[in-house]
Amino acid sequence: MTGRSLAYLATVDIERVPGMSGKRGADVRKAGIRTVADLLLSVPRRYVDRSKTVPLTELPLGEEVTVIGTVQKVSLRRPRKNLTIVEAAVDDGAGVVHAVWFNQPFRERQLSIGTDVALSGKVERYRGRLQMQSPDADILDRPTESLITGRVMPIHSTAGGVGPGYMRRAIHNALLTARPVSDPVPTEIVERLGLVDRDTAIGDIHFPAEMTAIAPARARLVFDELFRLEIALAVRKHRQITDAEGIAHIAEAGLVEAFLKSLPFVITGAQRRAIDEIRSDMRSAHPMHRLLQGEVGSGKTVVAMAALLTAVQGGYQGAVMAPTEVLAEQHYLGLAPLGALVGVRMAILTGSSAGREQVLEAVATGTVDVVVGTHALIQEGVHFARLGVAVVDEQHRFGVHQRVQLKEKADGPEPDLLIMTATPIPRTLSMTLYGDLDVTVLDEMPKGRIPVKTSLVAPGSAEERAVYDVIRKEVAAGRQAFVVCPLVEDSEKLQAASATAEYERLRGVFSDLRVGLIHGQMRSAEKEDVMGRMRAGEIDVLVATTVIEVGIDIQNATVMVIEDADRFGLSQLHQLRGRVGRSGYVSHCFLIASPTTPEGEARLAAMVETTDGFRLAEEDLRIRGQGTVFGARQAGMADLRIADILRDMESLIAARREAFALVAADPGLADHRELADETNALLGGSEEWLFIS
Repeated sequence: MTGRSLAYLATVDIERVPGMSGKRGADVRKAGIRTVADLLLSVPRRYVDRSKTVPLTELPLGEEVTVIGTVQKVSLRRPRKNLTIVEAAVDDGAGVVHAVWFNQPFRERQLSIGTDVALSGKVERYRGRLQMQSPDADILDRPTESLITGRVMPIHSTAGGVGPGYMRRAIHNALLTARPVSDPVPTEIVERLGLVDRDTAIGDIHFPAEMTAIAPARARLVFDELFRLEIALAVRKHRQITDAEGIAHIAEAGLVEAFLKSLPFVITGAQRRAIDEIRSDMRSAHPMHRLLQGEVGSGKTVVAMAALLTAVQGGYQGAVMAPTEVLAEQHYLGLAPLGALVGVRMAILTGSSAGREQVLEAVATGTVDVVVGTHALIQEGVHFARLGVAVVDEQHRFGVHQRVQLKEKADGPEPDLLIMTATPIPRTLSMTLYGDLDVTVLDEMPKGRIPVKTSLVAPGSAEERAVYDVIRKEVAAGRQAFVVCPLVEDSEKLQAASATAEYERLRGVFSDLRVGLIHGQMRSAEKEDVMGRMRAGEIDVLVATTVIEVGIDIQNATVMVIEDADRFGLSQLHQLRGRVGRSGYVSHCFLIASPTTPEGEARLAAMVETTDGFRLAEEDLRIRGQGTVFGARQAGMADLRIADILRDMESLIAARREAFALVAADPGLADHRELADETNALLGGSEEWLFIS
């Protein structure tokens, strides 16, 4: 079908749509809806079937229903402090239902007498009358409007203060002039997947003739959204492979094998597979772009060292970039002894490094084989003689552009890139956020690792006092403990104050123990000093903020206490727990919390139930929803508008398969120009990085 393309509609301002000019258009634009394409892809959040209206007197009790009627009466009461009750009587012509909301005072203003409203929830009988407790409430237009009379009525989200009714009319007006909408997805793909055509999907998602038309329409638009994303990732990955000049590292593995033989332990099968995959990548003349993910303690450092040594053996240098000075110092202290086993020269470069000029000269002249550092590695004045591989740790702390800057420090061929993370990534996310990378998973822990015992403890309880007894017992046995304070607000100062207050309190509780403090407001030298004393066993209990969340390796630590644990995300909790249990001793993680929300309860229950990071990652995604996901990439990836990567996993897999096959056959999308234009237009300017090698 020919028609107007979404790429073209993405250039047409919403002011061209009747009803979207002036103030309303400006308000809608504030909500991120700027073009006709944006408007058409703003799908309804739910539907009310007015084609089959059932009177109140016939509604089943205890089931989810929608009641449509007119507000007859509304009142607000404040029976006690911190409690408001709004009650509305709604008449549908056959009977009256009383809707009650707690602590939602705005409902009184929303539901003025005479307002037509759709209430969605459970109808119960209470004190002889029909009642709905805290139902969803949607204000309706007058029933004379043809868009809602005797048909399936879409309920669109409010945008910039513009209500659902107005949005519904604006979208209807847009459809009148925008349709038919063309379909750039090859017909064979649409038919193979059993999808409806795009024009039908866009029409039915907004104004379905019947409820059964909604699911096929949504399925098509979900596929389109995921297909565009995977097309972009496939194009980027192809260009990474073919366009850039890489380094074909020498095939001999002498230095790597010598290193592995020198280790005082036998590496796991997963580590061996990862090393082999990375060495195979590095032998290719195309630059490596690989993501290495594994649980805390799964042995990523050894794998990274093997990659660095592969470069060094051929006369190239390696760089390791960490997000904090504490973590950079940790990496250096961990890698330097490993490098010394095989004669590799290493240096550290951070903002506060001593002998900075000497390090810069050594890196520039090639007298240093591997340099470990922070953002300081990508600052002006840093030049590598022959950079062969760049390792980026805890990648979610860096943006794409920072990784690009590190690679650009090489004057010659593009260095290989190894990205590491201890944050388990669900398959759904790795296929979207990191679909342009090859992925290696360390899914095996070293032998002898004992799972950390995790307990939920109520603050101020006898169990919390018992936690202190556990700490004393472990310290008496020669081991150490962490006590972590939450990030109460987005303020390092407040975080530091919280940790400082807890430090002073615990100095009284553990007056006979050596208590230390570390937080983000301390100078780098102070933090390094504290961590040095912790490693040396000169601190028994370290009070900390999330500055210790990643990379801190204290083998002797066996107790992790997390205060106000319900304030942390599940991924953070898992990372913090991973700071203990790294020896052969039984370790404990105590979650001190009284969760007040269902989400908080779910997070903590999951932590107690399992230590499997990938299970927790899936649960975290389920609890939080995908709306918080894409910001983690820091490259500006917009949230998905229609698709849900958990619910739509099958569609995601199909979209990835079809996109990568299409790009493999037509790398430059020369035969699919409309698809290329649409992908570029709808992913937005923040996604331009997808199309550069």
